[in-house]
Amino acid sequence: MENTIIKVDGMSCQGCVKNITGLLAALEGVGQVEVSLEAAEARVSFDGQKLSRADLCAAIEDAGFDAT
Repeated sequence: MENTIIKVDGMSCQGCVKNITGLLAALEGVGQVEVSLEAAEARVSFDGQKLSRADLCAAIEDAGFDAT
């Protein structure tokens, strides 16, 4: 498993956190997700054979947030 921290801009409430957590956790190959509104970031553990960091960022951006 690989670990990454993705900066997420555009979150304004715990609903945003729940949304991002759910969408990342639903991706095949994602092990653990921890999203922080205060830190404006997502910490993700994922299988690098199934997903890339770019895939994770794209999923967040598809939900209407900015991910870097």
